[in-house]
Amino acid sequence: MSEHHYKTNIAWTGNLGNGTSDYRSYERSHTITVDGKPTIPASSDPSFRGSNIRYNPEELLVASLSSCHMLWYLHLCSVVGIVVIEYTDEAKGIMIETSDGGGHFKEVTLYPRVIVSDESMIDEANALHQKANKMCFVANSCNFPVFHKPTCNTI
Repeated sequence: MSEHHYKTNIAWTGNLGNGTSDYRSYERSHTITVDGKPTIPASSDPSFRGSNIRYNPEELLVASLSSCHMLWYLHLCSVVGIVVIEYTDEAKGIMIETSDGGGHFKEVTLYPRVIVSDESMIDEANALHQKANKMCFVANSCNFPVFHKPTCNTI
């Protein structure tokens, strides 16, 4: 078994001069960086006084699930000889706020749209989403279901 280590850096950029002296006195803006990579501008969801032009943690979680699934799926297709021409996904997550102000994700649904090179590949291409889900590191780390509603066509 191999261990992989990941390091990210977060820097809060939302101090408007008085720090967190009260709930409305600061912005939720921050940056996410990884050495040698572009900076991600982040904030909280606008529902929690965040910016609507920055990524929020909830969006990044849903994007991580979608990205991990896609990468496993493409790998599995390449192993069995399915030629994927195009792959897009419009992933959607549902988060529930609890009465104490916290919350949790209820579910995430991925909607992969796959284009393959030959019609004979469609059935197996659709079936590989289940295996990709079982292999996905991020999905395996979640305590909520990740559903898949794929479509597959040819050019």
